[in-house]
Amino acid sequence: MKRKNFIRVITVGSVGAAVLGNSPAEAGHVAAPKKKVLMKVGCQSGGTSIENLEFKARHGVYNLDGGTPKTIKGVGWDLQDSLAKREACEKYGIALDAYHFPLTSAGIDKVEYPNIMLGKSPERDREIEILQQMIQVASKSGIKVLNYNTTILPILRTGRTVDPKRGNALYSTWNYAEALKRNDPKTIAGDVSIDQMFERITYLLDRLLPVAKEYKVKLANHIADPPTPVGYRGITRWNSPDVFAGIKRFAQLYDNEYHGFNFCIGSIAEGLKDPKTEIMPIIKWVGERNQIFNVHLRNIKGGWNNFQEVYPDNGDMNFLHVVRALRDVGFDGMVMPDHVPHHANPNGGEQAFAFSYGYIKGLLQSVADEGAQ
Repeated sequence: MKRKNFIRVITVGSVGAAVLGNSPAEAGHVAAPKKKVLMKVGCQSGGTSIENLEFKARHGVYNLDGGTPKTIKGVGWDLQDSLAKREACEKYGIALDAYHFPLTSAGIDKVEYPNIMLGKSPERDREIEILQQMIQVASKSGIKVLNYNTTILPILRTGRTVDPKRGNALYSTWNYAEALKRNDPKTIAGDVSIDQMFERITYLLDRLLPVAKEYKVKLANHIADPPTPVGYRGITRWNSPDVFAGIKRFAQLYDNEYHGFNFCIGSIAEGLKDPKTEIMPIIKWVGERNQIFNVHLRNIKGGWNNFQEVYPDNGDMNFLHVVRALRDVGFDGMVMPDHVPHHANPNGGEQAFAFSYGYIKGLLQSVADEGAQ
């Protein structure tokens, strides 16, 4: 090639690359496909009352965890009530995507079916039979996910912190040193090691997952909130003291597409020393295994043994980066606020949820626009 023509080719190639936003070195390569946003804003609070459904629709929330249907004592969920909940949601264009199993974070003394996590047979076998019936009702109602907890201690907090810069909002707070000063007693469970916790979890899931697979309903476990040091009040939580190790151990119990997480960003961050950076590899690891079924988008200030639950925009984690990471692993479920700051105003809770919905919708639009460029 003559020098004149060679220079002309190089110049044209450079200009073309600049127009396309690529360097000349990149001009000969095909750009990686942009990631689509498959997730949607959702919520697990308020149930399926007309008041709550209108509140959700006004704020653009069209996917819902509807709580629980009516329970028939000794049997399980009422199918007709479940179908009525779905019909109520559909009037507002809302998809009823999930329910909550009655395995909650209220603590072993208050849950409806305590014998599962107490490891007490044969009582736990009867409780599991009821949960199996609930999976069937969920499936017949079009429910895709059942959220649950496998805990003995309840959610743990030591007080609230006032933030005068956010209109005297009250942030739910956990400080382990303060908790030790209270010297709270052990529960009726006594001492339970992490291996005992996993034995009880596997006993439960060995009997639930085959039914979940048959009826195509995902089981989404929420980690214990917060992760705590070994043996606190006699209990070593299954995600403690190393929250990522606990998540990996639980995830790898089964090779089953219906086994995964109600992935609470805030609760995971509570077990980390630097949530902003440490949360990212956890999202990637769990997300690439397709085990994130729902997301709780809750921000905190602080971390391991000392934190406050704050608004999504003023915590230590950058939620634009978090949502981008969720997009990149192909997460397609609900992104939900769950714990929000409190306020003395009678409508303080609704105000915090409304803010959170708008914030999440803005994040989803931002990362969607990145993918469209």
